[in-house]
Amino acid sequence: MKFAYADPPYPGCGHLYSEKKEVDHVALVNSLVANYPDGWALSTSSPGLRIVLPLCPPDIRVMAWVKPFAIFKPNVNPGYCWEPVLVHGGRRRTRKDPTVRDFILANITLKKGMVGAKPVTFCRWLFDVLGAQGGDELDDLFPGSGIVSREWTAFMDRVAGAAP
Repeated sequence: MKFAYADPPYPGCGHLYSEKKEVDHVALVNSLVANYPDGWALSTSSPGLRIVLPLCPPDIRVMAWVKPFAIFKPNVNPGYCWEPVLVHGGRRRTRKDPTVRDFILANITLKKGMVGAKPVTFCRWLFDVLGAQGGDELDDLFPGSGIVSREWTAFMDRVAGAAP
């Protein structure tokens, strides 16, 4: 199976990145739907959810990355301590497969060189959500810090090492 993960600058946050431009989320979602029928995931912000969710297919799942440790902004209360992860498709699971939760509890990363770098535990959860197995492919569409691609390679190495 071939999956994609998109972690673009969230709506209204393009100015925080080197490109200093907003992502066309309509084009992005259309591309995900057209090019990744096996499954894909898209991260966004809680304020961006009302913009991005209506662009998605009706059978989209809204998952959550919950951050016990998060950065609090002055005069912003309540704090932003979770991010939506929109998931479409993925490998079907049987009753014998372990159930994957629709959320991950993981602290933010610090000093990774870029805003929003995902933690390793998030990456591993994401692969579980998609039902990834050995031989699958993942396109990391906004590689940023590179952690998702590095963890995918490590995941594939572990799966290959466990094969009989």
